[in-house]
Amino acid sequence: MTDYGHALTFGLSLDPEADRLDETRRLAKAADEKGLDYLAVQDHAYQPGHLDTWTLITHMATQTKRISFLTDVADLQLRPPAMLAKAAASLAVLAGGRTVLGVGGGAFADAIAGMGGRRRAGGEMVAYTEESLHVMRAALGGGGVRLLSDQHAIEGYEAGPVPPLPIPLWLGSQGPKMLGVTGRAGDGWISPLNIYVTPAQVPAKQKIVDEAALIAGRDPADIRRIYNVIGTIGGLRGGPGLVGDVRLWTDTLTEWAVELGFDTFVFWPVAETRGQLEVFAAEVVPAVRERVGQIRGQR
Repeated sequence: MTDYGHALTFGLSLDPEADRLDETRRLAKAADEKGLDYLAVQDHAYQPGHLDTWTLITHMATQTKRISFLTDVADLQLRPPAMLAKAAASLAVLAGGRTVLGVGGGAFADAIAGMGGRRRAGGEMVAYTEESLHVMRAALGGGGVRLLSDQHAIEGYEAGPVPPLPIPLWLGSQGPKMLGVTGRAGDGWISPLNIYVTPAQVPAKQKIVDEAALIAGRDPADIRRIYNVIGTIGGLRGGPGLVGDVRLWTDTLTEWAVELGFDTFVFWPVAETRGQLEVFAAEVVPAVRERVGQIRGQR
């Protein structure tokens, strides 16, 4: 696979459970202080124990100074694209940028319908998602937005405010059709967790993204590649995902960057989250940056 050459960035997934809010605040502040690039929040509004993603992110923006926020990923079935763009632009204005929109088509149709969302699947969901990306891109640029189609009835929206910095649109996708949408219309590909899309499966998925980009007249290297990585660093044993010491994590993330093409890693600690964050930020992140820099310099 190709190393697309983007600067490496690293993030931490925050738990949106309401009963863990105090811990989540502490983790957000620690990640900010330790120099991570992103705080990522999943979006499953139909989970009764979860806080609303946008409300949580907005609150966390008031608790931090420099770190950016990533929706990982916002459910387009429950968050119509024009309104989602409005929310993202508003947050960017309030937080001095610091906003990346990770979006997805919505994987749980029954739960979405249970909240009153439209039940979409298959080709209908793919078409809705691709059109939504175009709507959001237009809305984030300000001015008039209009789209009348089988999936959207936007009769004339004067968009704004324009965010102080461009807001990337990263698409969470896994199947061939949605990966094609990523290549044609996304600024980045967000891969599901490494236990759902394994490293062995990544090259074939990257190829679909790249081929779709080329057909659309885009440079595949312009598309960021983001991997959600669940696992445990250090002496803890068991659990899902990547489990091992700092050296194993350094070797593995370096390989995933230069061989699989990922440039951004979002860490989902399994246990002892504060301690895991400490090791990840202080030892793994700088070691991976150094190793990847050395390899790139040798090529």
